[in-house]
Amino acid sequence: MNRIELTLDAVDAAQAEILMAELADYPFDSFEVEGARLKAYVAQDRLADCKEAVDALLARYGVSHATYLSLEPQNWNALWERNFTPVRVDERLTIRTPFHAASTTPLEVVVMPRMSFGTGHHATTCLMAAGVLDHDVAGLRGLDMGSGTGVLAIVAALRGAAGVDAVDIDEWAYENSIENIRRNGVESKVSPILGGVETIAGRHYDFILANINRNILISQLPAYAAALDAGGWLLMSGILESDLDFLSEAARAEGFSVTGTAVRDGWARLDVVKM
Repeated sequence: MNRIELTLDAVDAAQAEILMAELADYPFDSFEVEGARLKAYVAQDRLADCKEAVDALLARYGVSHATYLSLEPQNWNALWERNFTPVRVDERLTIRTPFHAASTTPLEVVVMPRMSFGTGHHATTCLMAAGVLDHDVAGLRGLDMGSGTGVLAIVAALRGAAGVDAVDIDEWAYENSIENIRRNGVESKVSPILGGVETIAGRHYDFILANINRNILISQLPAYAAALDAGGWLLMSGILESDLDFLSEAARAEGFSVTGTAVRDGWARLDVVKM
């Protein structure tokens, strides 16, 4: 299947990051940012349903020049393998692929991305992984919502979580998470689930990890609140630093108390607890 490369020049690097966050609401599955230049990639058949909305979005931000380029089918995984480098999170965790040597950090997760989000290279994945490392999850039941590669669920399982549901609406991500869960030997603890927030109805968790985007986080906050008992905690990312106040207020309205924040490269994580 052909893929489409959308290339645009933003006003500056900050706007490029904002546009990447906005485009993540559409079926774009990978991005490259270099200064003010942003490249976003999407399957050709998925672009047809959203191109008009994407063009309107770019117009609202004053982007006057954007090009769509059809890319011939190629071995994307081989390209990623050639360019993928291991990621270290605060010298406590390494996220690497099978073709890298074992790390010297106390903990490591081995993933093969296969076009799923969650390699650790994006600031939000690092922020979320660090958040999991900062919490004692031993014996707890958790949810990784929008799990992508499953890396956050795997980190929690390796740190002693009793069980983690890894939920993603994308079938490619679901299949990839199964592979990565097996690769890290946590099949008995991590349960991959294909679907959206409706799949957690009636389930209860001690903690929830949600690395998605602002609009989806806002819409799903009531479901997170229903799934957590008092004292349960929720880490959210996929948001820009400028979104922190807005998301904090929305969380408070659903009965959460803000316990902390973390920022990396303009992206942010919000930590809350159910009151």
